[in-house]
Amino acid sequence: MEEEELETPSQTLNQNPTKKRKKKKHVNVKVEVIHDHPEKTPPLVGYFPSGFDPNQPQDHKSETPHTVRVFRNKARANRLQLVVSPNDSKVDFVGTSYSGEAASAQVCTYALGVLDKETQTLKIVPIASNKIFRLEPRVGGSDASIDEPSSVSKGEQTAEDKAGRIRNLTNLYGTKKSITQAKKLQALNQKDDPRSQQDLDRKLKEVVINKEALESTSAHNSRNIPPYNDTATTPQEAYPLNKIIFKGEWDYLFDILELLQAGAKVEESAYSRFVCNRIHKLEELEDEQEKTTLGCIFSYINHLVKYKDQYSMDGASSAKHHKIPGILNQKFSSMFTLDSDSKRLPEERKDLLISYVLVLTLYADDFRTDPSDMAKDLKMSALLLRKHFGHLGCKFVSQNKATMATLPVPLNFPKLRQKRRR
Repeated sequence: MEEEELETPSQTLNQNPTKKRKKKKHVNVKVEVIHDHPEKTPPLVGYFPSGFDPNQPQDHKSETPHTVRVFRNKARANRLQLVVSPNDSKVDFVGTSYSGEAASAQVCTYALGVLDKETQTLKIVPIASNKIFRLEPRVGGSDASIDEPSSVSKGEQTAEDKAGRIRNLTNLYGTKKSITQAKKLQALNQKDDPRSQQDLDRKLKEVVINKEALESTSAHNSRNIPPYNDTATTPQEAYPLNKIIFKGEWDYLFDILELLQAGAKVEESAYSRFVCNRIHKLEELEDEQEKTTLGCIFSYINHLVKYKDQYSMDGASSAKHHKIPGILNQKFSSMFTLDSDSKRLPEERKDLLISYVLVLTLYADDFRTDPSDMAKDLKMSALLLRKHFGHLGCKFVSQNKATMATLPVPLNFPKLRQKRRR
């Protein structure tokens, strides 16, 4: 009997050995990030959706590499065109960074990494325009670059269309504040409408011009004084107080009244001599309405004097730490300061400020005031201050060996002297 040799399990394993898995090697590398440089062109990355493989030569006899060209828009440097021309082929592959797939929304940033195993360094560089070029086949010619369309291509939006869509979404889903801001912005950016311009011209022709009001306004500007009424029958009507202190400003003029209510002293370092010498009037008044009005007038006078000192060389130090309410500071800047960068008041605006101060001193003293202490506050001579009172239509009378300025009505202004033309 012949014996058969059986295969043992060990022999079977030796005949069909198992494949060994390759062990992954971990390499510690140094990462170096290279930022974009305006004078250097970063690498361009593209792909061929048609299945063309640039690494596989189409003609084995030809060893000429593929021609790669880059075109850049002269006006907009971020608009690029990448053109790849294969060997001995009439077809070019063209990709752009501004149309087609590149124009769609992008929520990521691309970068190219190059690993140098010898130096164990990984260099990461940004790619051109942060776009991956989709290289589409096109029939080649003398000029492979694509002319940009003059009109907006399909899928792109103009700035006006985009702004209109945002405005509609804001009106539908925005808050009241955002809707109000959008309407104000639209009104500022609104362009001229020919039809509305015609309606405006037609309405302007129908307007009746008040020549008396124009003459009064021109006289007010030439005299450089506060708004007045030359036909007034009382001194209060001659220079209306509501044309000097506006309705919304009274709430910011209670500083002196608050000091008196707290029992504090009104310091001469913080307030003018005119105000300090008349604080007793507030204590003597029993009518609360009159007391509040007079206290606010004192405060307004003090703010005007300190504002003048802030823009004067001789008084800047005394008013350095004085705080004027924002609503008044903005008003004073528009009325008395021509240039926001200037540290001095123009002479014409300084004279206008002084006129406002003097009218309020008349109110504070029942239209019979002694100008001596105000002359010291304004740092000018009493004789020069009398000229300012005269421009307001005031007259001077003697009372207890003192010269008092009064305001007779109706107003009688001195004649303006016109400069001779040479």
